[in-house]
Amino acid sequence: MQTAVSHFPLNDTQIFLLQAFARVKNEQEREDIQSLLLSYYQKKVDEQASQFHFSDEKIEEILNSHYRTPYK
Repeated sequence: MQTAVSHFPLNDTQIFLLQAFARVKNEQEREDIQSLLLSYYQKKVDEQASQFHFSDEKIEEILNSHYRTPYK
């Protein structure tokens, strides 16, 4: 695992998460917490995505599109 060095102080959420993970006793607990966090953010993404009303055809078009800027 790579370690990133930050020159910014930790915010309250980061400190809370570090304290929560410091109490983890085994790999299963870590996986459970990770799953909870991922579920939370998946729910948030789903809520935002539900604001868009795309047909299946439009979704396929977007998935198969290339929006890169062509090089000259």
